[in-house]
Amino acid sequence: MSITTHPDTVLIVDFGSQVTQLIARRVRETGVYSEIAPFQSAEEAFRRLKPKAVILSGGPASTTEIGSPRAPQIVFDAGVPVLGICYGQMTMCVQMGGEAEGSDHREFGRAFVQIEKECPLFEGLWATGQRHQVWMSHGDRVISLPEGFEVFGRSEGAPFAIFGNIASKMYGIMFHPEVVHTPDGAKLLSNFVHKIAGLKGDWTMAAYREQAVDAIRRQVGSGKVICALSGGVDSSVAALLTHEAVGEQLTCILVDHGLMRKNEAAEVVEMFRGHYNVPLILVDASDRFLGALEGESDPEKKRKTIGRLFIEVFEDEAKKLAKDGEPAAFLVQGTLYPDVIESVSFTGGPSVTIKSHHNVGGLPERMKMSLVEPLRELFKDEVRALGKELGLPDSFIGRHPFPGPGLAIRCPGGVTREKLDILRAADAIYLDEIRKAGLYDAIWQAFAVLLPVQTVGVMGDGRTYEYVCALRAVTSVDGMTADFYHYDMDFLGSAATRIINEVKGINRVVYDVTSKPPGTIEWE
Repeated sequence: MSITTHPDTVLIVDFGSQVTQLIARRVRETGVYSEIAPFQSAEEAFRRLKPKAVILSGGPASTTEIGSPRAPQIVFDAGVPVLGICYGQMTMCVQMGGEAEGSDHREFGRAFVQIEKECPLFEGLWATGQRHQVWMSHGDRVISLPEGFEVFGRSEGAPFAIFGNIASKMYGIMFHPEVVHTPDGAKLLSNFVHKIAGLKGDWTMAAYREQAVDAIRRQVGSGKVICALSGGVDSSVAALLTHEAVGEQLTCILVDHGLMRKNEAAEVVEMFRGHYNVPLILVDASDRFLGALEGESDPEKKRKTIGRLFIEVFEDEAKKLAKDGEPAAFLVQGTLYPDVIESVSFTGGPSVTIKSHHNVGGLPERMKMSLVEPLRELFKDEVRALGKELGLPDSFIGRHPFPGPGLAIRCPGGVTREKLDILRAADAIYLDEIRKAGLYDAIWQAFAVLLPVQTVGVMGDGRTYEYVCALRAVTSVDGMTADFYHYDMDFLGSAATRIINEVKGINRVVYDVTSKPPGTIEWE
């Protein structure tokens, strides 16, 4: 299901930049709905969405290369405002009759633009003669402009760093306004969306909730619906939204696959049955899952095995429900927009596949059910805002993400019941220490990992040969990028001491300090 009734939409044509998702985030922060489409399918997206403005992203290609990506011509012919960023600027220039070339003077990282002339794009932000910090990432540059365009700013390596045609509302910029390293970038994008494109900025979670409830009702009708409830924020918000739309037509199914955190299944049952009075079936399928995963070390096979078994369990439960009458015709799941974006390479997107999702894009035909995905247009922080709109408590809305594969991907190497028990105990202590220190809400996601390594250690008067536990904590806003959380050593020492003292099977604890570009948060 897609919510397709947004009257004001900005289409973002993706040429493969690792920060294209940030453009969508910045536009949505202005209160305007945005959607990303790979350049290969951008024409179809343009005709479907009827956008009021278009942004062309950056990308790794060069317009000087034969066969390099291009924007669909309809973007330039439709009369809507267009903003080209980095590669998007250059393909706009070339497609409209200008020229670009490879340059010996590349600019990567912090740079400065000199404002040559006033422009609606930076009205109220930058004045003629001023110099402003931006973030560059280019090896090519524009050398001549299309007819009707003029230069508004230049940098040391890009004589046409900012150009545009005020009458046609088309602009090109060599730098990336979507990243925080361009201090006024978000305001510049806001100018494009509001002042140039004239969009209102009335896309809110209250409006989305109303549209989503209506869309669910239209899709489901009087059919029976089951929801794949994991207890995480995504599936919980999807379940409550669907329950608001169709009431008793919905039955939630919580599958305890033996890979959940300590006491998690009981907490979810209490919340949904006890507090929200949502019909919920708890299925203990731990033997089925752990039997299939026993000894499996390949992370992708783990994911696919877990995904396959989830589908089989939902099939079984749907058949049981059908014995009481009408079979379930719809399956609700909490697919988010990052899931869709990161899976787009399967359908010809320009980015490298980093994360795989077994069920983004449809279910096996044999299931005879249609997917209901009321959150697939939202980023993680937007789902939290929708959860707040639905009345979920702050303590639940702020829960750290815990992906469907659960502890299986936090247990690199072969999965065994013994290792899962060790990991579950260490993870619970780690989160307890985080909460006691008042750090839980400052961290986007934290978890323990049981490494497939055993080391010799000395504990008291004896030697041990036990596992190494890695601790991970990251900060993020939308789940697309993350940086490690900067603990002080006192906290790490306290958490590590508790884990080593209280969890038999671990004799060493390390902290993971890697950051990440768009891609997976999970440890695999």
